[in-house]
Amino acid sequence: MSQSTTIQPLNPEETIPPNISSPFAFTPTQLYRLIDPKNLSLLKSYGGIDGLIKGLHTDPQTGLSRDESTPLKQISFKDITKELPEDGSVIENEEDNAQQTLVVGQIPEEGAPFYQRIKAFGTNILPEKKPKSIFQLMWIAMQEKVLILLTVAAFVSLGLGLFEDFGPLQEAESANQPKIRWVEGVAIIVAIIIVVMVGSLNDWQKEKQFQKLNAKKEDRNVKVIRNGRESLISVHDILVGDVLHLEPGDIIAADGVLVAGHNLRCDESAATGESDAVRKLKYEDCLKESEKEDGGVYSFHSNSDPFIISGSKVLEGVGVYIVTGIGVNSFNGKIMMSLRTDPEDTPLQMKLNDLAERIAKLGGAAALLMFIVLIIIYFVSFRNGVPGVFQILDNLIRIVISTVTIIVVAVPEGLPLAVTLALAYATTRMLKDNNLVRVLSACETMGNATTVCSDKTGTLTQNKMTVVAGTIGLSVSFVRDAEAQSFEPKNNPRQGTDILDNPISIQQLKSKLPDDIIKLLNYSIAINSSAFEGDPENGNRTFVGSKTETALLGFLFDLDLDNVKSLRENAEIKQLFPFSSERKAMGVVIETDSKWRFYVKGASEVLLKKAKRIVKFESNDSATFGVDDLDKEHADKLNNIIETYASQSLRTIGLAYRDFEEWPPKNMTLNVEGDVPYEELVDGVTLLSIVGIEDPLREGVRDAVQMCKKAGVTVRMVTGDNILTAKSIATQCGIYTGGEVMEGPVFRNLSPQEMKALLPNLQVLARSSPEDKKILVGRLKELGEVVAVTGDGTNDGPALKLSDVGFSMGIAGTEVAKEASSIILMDDNFSSIVKAIMWGRSVNDAVKKFLQFQLTVNVTAVLLTFVTAVSSSEQRSVLSAVQLLWVNLIMDTFAALALATDPPTLDLLHREPERKNAPLITLDMWKMIIGQSIFQLVITLILFYGGKTIFNYDEPVMRTVIFNTFVFLQIFNEINCRRLDHKLNVLKGALANKFLIIIFFIMVIGQALIVQFGGAAFQAKQLNIIQWLICVGFGFLSIPVGVIIRLIPTELICCGLRQSTETATQVQREKEFDAIIEMQNRLRIFKTLRGGRIRAHFGDKKEKYETRSKAFAAATMLSSLVPASIGAPITSEPNAAGQRRRTDTNNTIIDNLPAGNPNIV
Repeated sequence: MSQSTTIQPLNPEETIPPNISSPFAFTPTQLYRLIDPKNLSLLKSYGGIDGLIKGLHTDPQTGLSRDESTPLKQISFKDITKELPEDGSVIENEEDNAQQTLVVGQIPEEGAPFYQRIKAFGTNILPEKKPKSIFQLMWIAMQEKVLILLTVAAFVSLGLGLFEDFGPLQEAESANQPKIRWVEGVAIIVAIIIVVMVGSLNDWQKEKQFQKLNAKKEDRNVKVIRNGRESLISVHDILVGDVLHLEPGDIIAADGVLVAGHNLRCDESAATGESDAVRKLKYEDCLKESEKEDGGVYSFHSNSDPFIISGSKVLEGVGVYIVTGIGVNSFNGKIMMSLRTDPEDTPLQMKLNDLAERIAKLGGAAALLMFIVLIIIYFVSFRNGVPGVFQILDNLIRIVISTVTIIVVAVPEGLPLAVTLALAYATTRMLKDNNLVRVLSACETMGNATTVCSDKTGTLTQNKMTVVAGTIGLSVSFVRDAEAQSFEPKNNPRQGTDILDNPISIQQLKSKLPDDIIKLLNYSIAINSSAFEGDPENGNRTFVGSKTETALLGFLFDLDLDNVKSLRENAEIKQLFPFSSERKAMGVVIETDSKWRFYVKGASEVLLKKAKRIVKFESNDSATFGVDDLDKEHADKLNNIIETYASQSLRTIGLAYRDFEEWPPKNMTLNVEGDVPYEELVDGVTLLSIVGIEDPLREGVRDAVQMCKKAGVTVRMVTGDNILTAKSIATQCGIYTGGEVMEGPVFRNLSPQEMKALLPNLQVLARSSPEDKKILVGRLKELGEVVAVTGDGTNDGPALKLSDVGFSMGIAGTEVAKEASSIILMDDNFSSIVKAIMWGRSVNDAVKKFLQFQLTVNVTAVLLTFVTAVSSSEQRSVLSAVQLLWVNLIMDTFAALALATDPPTLDLLHREPERKNAPLITLDMWKMIIGQSIFQLVITLILFYGGKTIFNYDEPVMRTVIFNTFVFLQIFNEINCRRLDHKLNVLKGALANKFLIIIFFIMVIGQALIVQFGGAAFQAKQLNIIQWLICVGFGFLSIPVGVIIRLIPTELICCGLRQSTETATQVQREKEFDAIIEMQNRLRIFKTLRGGRIRAHFGDKKEKYETRSKAFAAATMLSSLVPASIGAPITSEPNAAGQRRRTDTNNTIIDNLPAGNPNIV
């Protein structure tokens, strides 16, 4: 026995060891190769249906035997195969025979029914995906670098606080002070617990919501033949070799091959993306058709095949097929299993992790610097005498505590809470906007999405063929949506212009038609149809049958003609002609009022050739109609109408009738069955109507696509449909604007360089397989795009999983699509994606708002602590540990809640999405952080060093004033931080955020209570009304100072910084020249910046190059003062049309530049 790699099973699966002595000729792998991709040649090499039946020990007439418990007679692969394909892909090998099978549940004992079959092929049950427990989710949440950094700081702070309060060296000094230095460490630990609990509980709750949404009856019954009898069994009991029945409306539960059927058509759009129904024929018929059409070479997109794919739906006809793949070895099962992967880090997570590392390094560097300075100062004081060992240890521990305080203050402990609160709030509100967020981080990722790859069928369209246009005779034309459908005659503008130029809506049609015409339409569609009304789904009327026939029935209901059932029951049918692909039509003869009428519908061009007359009427005549001879002029008009509809990718259907005074008609030869031949009946019919049907757009899709474009998000259509239909739908919804349209097979064969050049202009990818979608998403991600993928079918699963954000449809979406997605659109509306983009950007802005506020607090607190501790003879900061706790933790928590709950506005869609490599902190944010920090430091240091002189307050009161002023500086700066751009109105939308108003008053009241009643715990003294006004007045100055900072042009600060999206080759080529220019500028800087001459130099416009060089030189100096994380304020990026959009630091679009001009001056 050959060795094979052991498959690691998932509980509660068990692995069956390889068994070369299996009684079956095929392995699950060999059988799956028939289905994916569909391979008629491979089935032929397996011996066709006969070989399959023999190799699986089954019978198409009697099915499996219920008492299959005795060992089956062994049959080998070589006994079955007749011939091999040219590529040799079916050569028997040890790997196939040594394959192991995963069985979910208990392994059947020897002698149990079907035990050999189950051991060889498994069961039709997918292993349950074990959900993560709340503790596992908490552990995962703890892996964030910011939380790890916080945890270390918390325990160090707690340990030193306990030592300082209760250690042997501190007893004498702390006898009269509350022992509360350990509180800060405990408070940070509590904050960590809150963050972890909120995040993990949110994830756990979302998973339960998803399971509840997806809860449906998976255990349905199917009709099977066993022991020669038809019976119903559970889908979980289906076995390979079973013979299953197919009926209209069935959702296929297992892969297989058709052995018998009549007029069978399946909807495989969920599996392949192909919107057209796929005709299913027996193997022998397919083989003949294949040899006739293309010399025996079967293609994936052939018009017919014998392969039944799990997850698809039976539209019409009946059939019987042999099961070849179940469970994890079926098409549907393999896709479901492939989706079980762990999500990647989102752009915001990666940026926050990077920020945590930088803060840790900067905090450590600041603490080390402070430690060195304090140690030097302390040891220098030994010149006045060396203190005792006890006192030296006491002072050294005080210095260590001060340095640790720097680290604790530097860490933005409120940041994880802000992110978690923003995401939790957004996901809760998004549910009201019909977005169920399964993966919490997908919310913020969607805000930065740069491209949306949307499936067509069921996503942009309704996946429901509908009559969208038509003509009644040559008298009236109608359309469903005048905005979407604009029909102009294709060839001769004068032919048919009077009809197509002024169409009426379907809603108006009934009032414009004579009663007899309405009756004709009603009978022609209702009786001459094999479709029927099904059970309502989600309160909507549904039809079962071919997509063409269900579209026509829907047309009747649009006209309020819902008496289909009664018409059929009362109709006296004399002769019936089912649909035939040879005649491309179907018909029925009924008796009515002592007359006989033949109704026929089919391909419009076919019926037009057979028609001799056409109905005519005046639209204002509500009773009667007439008939005209169908002359050449009429025929030309009708042909032009058909061609016009076809150019819009509409499927055209003709409706006609013919009356007879007796039955059977005279002068008509009857066939051997005694019936009138169809060919004689159809010759000379009267043409009633030509209608165009298509899968219409979902409501709001066109507006949603335009809003996406306005937001800088490129929308691409990726579909399995043909290129003409895809292009037509893409044009209607505004996706196709003249860019590239390509088919999947061509796309997948492009080289990486060709793909890279094509992708910016690619707008439609048609005839794409699931693998093509994966390749497209992967290539876009490699180019730095944040990719969102929408889809509702099984075929969309792999691309949904690979994307940064996957959207599935909650109503029409398959289980595979929902499992693979990050966000579920509960209303199946593409326009909900726009709301998701708004909420995503709102989350990103909330994090940045809080980060701007938090870093201002931290920078000011660190520098204030550093300066006051170094200048103090006791190495004591102006703010105590408990005061810093209130400022740096409690207020940050409140601020996180206030800034995280700003609702999104449409202004968020008026800017470009952020790139993955865009800095987390923009230049405008740095400008505000540094400006506010300088202002706050100036105020607090003036009060610290000159307050006693200015106000004549004693030291305890002065320290309280400084503390109170510092807090109110943060309270008003929180309002100032509500805007990230350069606009001045910081109160816009404030009243819409109730949390902001409530929290503002809570912080003010809390601060008042601390100052007036905090006493020794907060080392605060009560203040009078004048002192309160001073503190609040200084704090309020944060808002006007913020206005002044915003008025400083960002472009002047970094006019020399330039960032473009040039290729690496272009950048490298320009680096050498830029380096020379930069060196010249640096040498020229001393000449440029002499006294007051700088204004004259920059004001001289005589020499543009010199002016630009000097501006660049000034910016070069300034850039060394700004942290490396700052991005260029003006960037240019190519859009789908090849233009380059110029944006400022807030990604607001300034203008479009011509293609090929990457330089912004």
